[in-house]
Amino acid sequence: MGRNRLPQPKSSAYITPDGAARLREELDHLWRVKRPQVTQSVSEAAAQGDRSENAEYIYGKKQLREIDRRIRFLQKRLDALVVVDRTPADTARIYFGAWVRLETGGGETVEYRIVGPDEFDLEKGLISIDSPLARALLKKTTDDEITLALPRGHTLYTVMEIRYSPFK
Repeated sequence: MGRNRLPQPKSSAYITPDGAARLREELDHLWRVKRPQVTQSVSEAAAQGDRSENAEYIYGKKQLREIDRRIRFLQKRLDALVVVDRTPADTARIYFGAWVRLETGGGETVEYRIVGPDEFDLEKGLISIDSPLARALLKKTTDDEITLALPRGHTLYTVMEIRYSPFK
């Protein structure tokens, strides 16, 4: 297998104000706290002498590269993101930022919020706008049904409720 990889599919550039704030906090923490700590530990390890067999120095340099890579990614990503800070004009339909309560074909009720790909968290009920479920839900209204093909088979969902909470 070669080193050539297919390019990653473009993800949506939308994010909620909360998600953007979390990314900015992470960037600030990496830049102002974590990077100086690791830089200090690398310089202390370098002062111990032979760097070729100094595990602390080698690990610190690797950790510094990972931090720098994440900082570059966050800076580029934050520049490209569009912060969605208002509810849509038609709140009867499902759009970005909507909380959606669904009933599965088996009678189980689940609730999700459609958010940007940088902030999804299934444990909190946050799904990416790029996910198959969110794409199928977009522009649907209450009582609409969708069928989603999953690895374990097709699942039927019925939209029970759509609501929008104010963005902060």
